[in-house]
Amino acid sequence: MHQRNILQAGNTSNAKKALIMLHGRGGSAQDILSLAEHLNVEDYLLLAPQATNHTWYPHSFMAEVASNQPYLDSALALVAETVKEAEAQGIQAENIYFLGFSQGACLTLEYVARNAQRYGGAVAFTGGLIGDRIYMENYQGNFAGTPIFIGTSDPDFHVPVSRVQESTTLLEEMGAQVTEKIYPGMPHTIVADEIEVANKVVFI
Repeated sequence: MHQRNILQAGNTSNAKKALIMLHGRGGSAQDILSLAEHLNVEDYLLLAPQATNHTWYPHSFMAEVASNQPYLDSALALVAETVKEAEAQGIQAENIYFLGFSQGACLTLEYVARNAQRYGGAVAFTGGLIGDRIYMENYQGNFAGTPIFIGTSDPDFHVPVSRVQESTTLLEEMGAQVTEKIYPGMPHTIVADEIEVANKVVFI
């Protein structure tokens, strides 16, 4: 189960916008926070929760959901706590942004789809909705035009392109404006073009 450990950086005094950043498996909150220097988020409050033991859930995001419990529910609860932290500093949902890489990207998409409303935006660097299949009953709300960018590789060892495409379809059906970009043969990392697209379509 995840302990409440949320790092803050950026504009911690009078920010009007917040970016919640979710690291990947084996990564850290400090790692993902360092990405902010490449994004158009100079005036944002940055919030990065730390996964206990550096892993949000133990198995592949494509495994049966039950096999990743109770860690998945605990991770989603920690993201919700991070959202509350932003709201406690006076930042409204429409000015809250989300970003994640790999396992953190999957968690990002899973959280926003389960709690869809108008957010500032979301970025998933190589990720898709979680589960051995798409569980439509888990997702509710309407994104009301929230911009979402999903970048991924074809192929990617961890994230099948088919799941990315299924995720895009569902998010669009829920009212999101999704920009999906598939990079042939890209390593399992974040590349400069993804950052450029994220800055153009989400952090504008």
